[in-house]
Amino acid sequence: MSETTVKTGHPKGLWVLFGTEMWERFNFYGMRAILTLFMVNSLLIKEADAAIIYGGFLALCYLTPLLGGFISDKYIGNRYSIMLGGTLMAIGQFLLFISASTFDSSIGSAKMFMWIALFIIIFGNGFFKPNISSMVGSLYPKQEKNKLDSAFTIFYMGINIGAFLGQFICPWVGDVKDADTGVRDIFAFKWGFLAASIAMIIGTVTFFLLKNKYVVTPKGRPIGGLPKNNVADDYEEGETQTAQFSGKAIGIAFVLFAALFFVFRYILVGEFGFSSVEMGQLIKGIIYPFIYSAGIALAYLIMSSAETKVERQRIWVIYIVSFFIIFFWAAFEQAGSSLTFIADNQTDRNIFGWNMPPSMVQIFNGIFVVMMALPFSLLWDKLRANGKEPVSPLKQAIGLALIALSYFIIAHNVKDLGNSGLLAIKWLMLLYFIQTLGELCLSPIGLSLVGKLAPKRFASLLYGVFFISNAAGYALAGSLGAIIPATGDKFAKAEKLGINLQDVLDKKITLTPEQVALFEKEQLPLENTSFAGFEIHNLYEFFMVFVVLCGIAAIILALLSPRLKKMMNGIT
Repeated sequence: MSETTVKTGHPKGLWVLFGTEMWERFNFYGMRAILTLFMVNSLLIKEADAAIIYGGFLALCYLTPLLGGFISDKYIGNRYSIMLGGTLMAIGQFLLFISASTFDSSIGSAKMFMWIALFIIIFGNGFFKPNISSMVGSLYPKQEKNKLDSAFTIFYMGINIGAFLGQFICPWVGDVKDADTGVRDIFAFKWGFLAASIAMIIGTVTFFLLKNKYVVTPKGRPIGGLPKNNVADDYEEGETQTAQFSGKAIGIAFVLFAALFFVFRYILVGEFGFSSVEMGQLIKGIIYPFIYSAGIALAYLIMSSAETKVERQRIWVIYIVSFFIIFFWAAFEQAGSSLTFIADNQTDRNIFGWNMPPSMVQIFNGIFVVMMALPFSLLWDKLRANGKEPVSPLKQAIGLALIALSYFIIAHNVKDLGNSGLLAIKWLMLLYFIQTLGELCLSPIGLSLVGKLAPKRFASLLYGVFFISNAAGYALAGSLGAIIPATGDKFAKAEKLGINLQDVLDKKITLTPEQVALFEKEQLPLENTSFAGFEIHNLYEFFMVFVVLCGIAAIILALLSPRLKKMMNGIT
């Protein structure tokens, strides 16, 4: 056994990247757990706007990997990109700490610090995320690429150990309520953000200290160094070593991007111009169209550089799979918005006498991933050894079907809650368990698929394209999270004002201008939300939206899987 392998057959570098990603996910998921609650309770941002901002933020976090992947592949390499990204994210989290420390004296300045922090984190994530994933794929020589599904599943366990720690510690110190009164301490959020910043510093320093010793090829050559130092062995036989994009292709990509931007803008906000300055409209009308149009334009640009039929077909598989998993992430990322609001406002969170903070409920996903990642890795290894392993697109179709199932179960358990009933936390735990199984069938397998199919010359860039599907999913998650109907706390608030909220929503009564102003102040809805022309009257109808979207996507992807297998040309 060589110096760079362990008993599992995986390189030691995998465990370095495992640890680095673990601390980065602590940072990201810890912040994510408390972000919307901080915006609503401390910065007094409306829930619907907070959901839109949250979706836009996550979407941009998965759009900037395009930039980070391009700069890495072309100029600075994976190593420097990871250290730069980690440093930026640590700074961003510290600025959130400052925002949460100053909002009581100047809410305007606190909001400014929040916006600056979020944009720094967005760009930091862009440098970090595609490059660490690309390095996992680069650890394995060409003859061992069949280990990647197992390797990425192990890597994914590191992601979720970090998520578990972040979603436990950051809410524990940052989302604090008085035990007697139940009143939230709106000044405690800063400690959660500080913990996230410290975690990112630990992860970046860990990578810096261990990269040269362990993140190397079997021959001891550094992985992820400057692109100019790559050698022929890093590429497939006959593969061009540098991505070349013609001036014509770049021009067409820019024109396509501009045209699609305004098409998507019109679809999302109903106008080509920029007359509205309302927060939700700005995000939906600028950030979301930018993400969708950039993804399509870049897909065209990369395809224009494909050199063989096999290469083009494999890239097409990445694109097709990426489209379908948009719907998975749109459903999955309700965890940080609508599911957090439901956990906060209409869930009995008592566990053996302990009232779990609503931001901590997301922790079950991390717990279940840590429990199930290794069994899934062993399962794929066993099925592969027996020649029964499902092709990667079929695994992802199963993931979509499972998340549809999770929402179908929760929908039926909220059907009869009414306006004041509380959902038992066991049903949210079951939802997160089933979604975890779906996640393990989809997310690490998708990362592995890109690692197996992407040409080396723009591997990080194609990881960026893959993450655009996450970005599009998160953008859609923000839009869908904003259609959550009124929960029990809203009806209780309206009742204290002497108004029956249900009668308002059903248009049975008309509010006076004074009452409308009071509703605006208390963040109470004046009408039912809607999706695709259908009004959403209750949580049952809200959850069924995800059942339909993910269920249809699962069926179509499963039917396409045999064709996609052929297009992968021998790679499974």
